[in-house]
Amino acid sequence: MMSLDQSIQVFVTGGTFDKTYDYINGTLNFKETHLPQMLDRSRCKLDVDVKTLMLLDSLELTSAHFKTIIEACETSERKQIVITHGTDCMVDTAMKIATEANTIEGKTIILTGAMIPYTFGSSSDGFFNLGSAMAYVRVLEPGVYIAMNGMLFNWDEVEKNKSIGVFERIATNK
Repeated sequence: MMSLDQSIQVFVTGGTFDKTYDYINGTLNFKETHLPQMLDRSRCKLDVDVKTLMLLDSLELTSAHFKTIIEACETSERKQIVITHGTDCMVDTAMKIATEANTIEGKTIILTGAMIPYTFGSSSDGFFNLGSAMAYVRVLEPGVYIAMNGMLFNWDEVEKNKSIGVFERIATNK
C-alpha cells in the first residue's frame, strides 16, 4: 500500500467529462461519474481515491459550490489532487483555490476537463486529459495548475479561447 504522500485524490465536479447524451430528449445530462470506469479502462495502476463532490455544468457553479471544492482541497490528507471540471469556469475555480484556500500549502492541484464527453467514445479528449493530469500531478512542485490537451499551465497564465475551443497561455505580469 502506498502512503498518502504517493496517492492521488480525484475530486469530480462534473463538466463535459461526465455528461451523457439523452437520445430521447437530445440533451446532455449527468447520471454518474465515469472516472472509475476510465481509470479501469486505462489500466491505471496508481493509488487513486475518487470522490464525487457534485455533477454540474461549470456554468451552474455557485459560491457554495466553489466553497465545497476549496474545502475538499483544504481538508484532503493527500498532497496530490486532480479535479475534473467543466472547461467554461475551470480557470475561475483554479483562481479561487489558489487565492482563497487557507491550507493548500504543499499540495499539487491540477484541474482538467474535456471538450467532448467520455461517452462519445474515441472522439473524446477525456482519456488523454485525465492521463496527462495524473502524470503531471505526480511530478510537479506544489501549486495550482490546469492540464488540457497535453499542455500544462499555471492557474494564472491560462485562458480558454472559446472561439477555437482550446486553452492558451496568456501573458503575465510576473
